[in-house]
Amino acid sequence: MFDSLKSKLKNVFNKSSSIDSESIYEKEEVVSPPKVDPVIPDEPESVPVDVEPEVVEKKPISRKEQLKQSKKEPKPSKSSAEDMVGTSGKRIKEDPLDDLLDELEVALLESDVAYPVTQEIILGVRDNLVNKKYSRQYTLEEVVETAVKGAVKDVLKVNQFDFEGWLEGREKPIVIMFVGINGTGKTTTIAKIAHILNKMEMSVVLAACDTFRAGAIEQLSIHADRLGVKIVKQTQDADPSAVAYDAIEHAKSKRKDVILIDTAGRMQTNNNLIEEMKKIARIAKPDLKIFVGDALAGNDAIEQAKVFDSAIGVDAIVLTKIDTDAKGGAALSIAHTIGKPIAFVSNGQEYEDLEKFDPDWMLDRLFN
Repeated sequence: MFDSLKSKLKNVFNKSSSIDSESIYEKEEVVSPPKVDPVIPDEPESVPVDVEPEVVEKKPISRKEQLKQSKKEPKPSKSSAEDMVGTSGKRIKEDPLDDLLDELEVALLESDVAYPVTQEIILGVRDNLVNKKYSRQYTLEEVVETAVKGAVKDVLKVNQFDFEGWLEGREKPIVIMFVGINGTGKTTTIAKIAHILNKMEMSVVLAACDTFRAGAIEQLSIHADRLGVKIVKQTQDADPSAVAYDAIEHAKSKRKDVILIDTAGRMQTNNNLIEEMKKIARIAKPDLKIFVGDALAGNDAIEQAKVFDSAIGVDAIVLTKIDTDAKGGAALSIAHTIGKPIAFVSNGQEYEDLEKFDPDWMLDRLFN
């Protein structure tokens, strides 16, 4: 998972270790103590005193010896760039960092990280590094890696979403609408969320509003049978909005908790599809609109999310096939680009293979 991006980042960190420290760190100013004229006290009257043993003063330790001793001391854990910064240490100059940051930019763009997100990460790294004093206990490679990790974390934590917390206290039935193009795993994702709701002891109704394909209705019906939940469906080419309306009315009459609406998944450039999504949203008035995107699609997934968000206003994101994504660009970019949180990531075909997205989960896979 994310092996390609992880490898590229590691190459950038390794290159930082080969940079001449004299060229990247500012020279420390040696401040001489102020010259003070010696004060000669008046000669005191001779008073007999007890003779005390002579005190041997310790010789001052040279700077070189201090550095040797500091290297022998155990390093504190480097959880963030701020933990490495102090009032003393090595200050990093700005100009020598440019080549390193250029390589980082290329690594991110090659991994399908969106350009605006790449620029934000680069600015974050520069802000974490330039003109700050870093403890001599850390190598430049460690400093750069921690600075990059901090910048990536800032991008990922922009929006977070607690699905179970969101469900609490909402008026029932709760309507959740799913959008996305064909092949992203949208119908399977709906089944996985139905499984989560079942475990929470919430009753579920599935609405088969993808009437464009007969296969989509059949697929959702199979999941409904396996999960033991109700499905509301009509024949192929029926009005999707009518199916959504029937499902909501059924849920109200039977006091069901949640309605999960499947929708057609033609390309986001299909105007008829977009108009159909708008109509379903007007009729169903969903409490939550989830975009399901394929992590392997990279920047295409981001563009798809933009189109659906512009049309109906996406509230949250589910990224599928994350377990086979070597680049990681979509996971890094999509939430920040459209300003909506990633609720879940799908990492397999089983109903249990849906995880709540956590920035630390991704950071752990990229940097550990």
